Amino acid sequence: MPLMTLSQRKAFFQALNKTYPEPKCELNWTNHFSLLVAIILSAQCTDKSVNKVTEKLFQAADTPEAMLALGADKLRSFIKSINYFNNKTKSIILLAQVLSEKYNSQVPHDFETLITLPGVGRKTANVFLNIAFHAPSIGVDTHVFRLCHRLKICTGKTPPEIEEKLNKLVPAEFKPDVALALVLHGRYICTARKPFCEKCSLYNVCPADEKRQLNPADSSENATKRKGKK
Repeated sequence: MPLMTLSQRKAFFQALNKTYPEPKCELNWTNHFSLLVAIILSAQCTDKSVNKVTEKLFQAADTPEAMLALGADKLRSFIKSINYFNNKTKSIILLAQVLSEKYNSQVPHDFETLITLPGVGRKTANVFLNIAFHAPSIGVDTHVFRLCHRLKICTGKTPPEIEEKLNKLVPAEFKPDVALALVLHGRYICTARKPFCEKCSLYNVCPADEKRQLNPADSSENATKRKGKK
């Protein structure tokens, strides 16, 4: 399929940044360790479901030492309502052990070290660095992967391939915010089953095949919304 041209990409990323000027992660966290734990828990889960379990979990344990003192059985009881809770329990306990033994209970700040930690892959490391330090790291989750294809930004068979292409295509000034902006856009507007085109501030720069034609009333409403955001 034909992808966005250079000029289309420029217009799109400018519009995306204008729509989501300061995108915020919707996971709740108290420190770098709890942020990393929350990101690990969010795999194949909604942020809402993760926040529901971490509200009590982080009151009980939000440091490596406290997590080790809590233990696997009690940790499992806190997170049993989310997907893959057994595997996530093992990863989090191992993560707490490694951080306690090797890193003075501090989460490393560099990508290459992060991806050696239990439960931490490329996406988790990128998301962590992006949220914790506003680093220009692009974590490719299901929303980012899907929107890159739907909106014809780039294509790829795997998240790492999409990540590599986005790092080349996204202007440097937009990199720190692009992943979270795409996540929020995919979560609330450009949804998988039925995108809300009538609510979309990016409608005029959207090349998606699924883009729906708006009736005059919808178009006027959209124009009013976009004007009001200026």
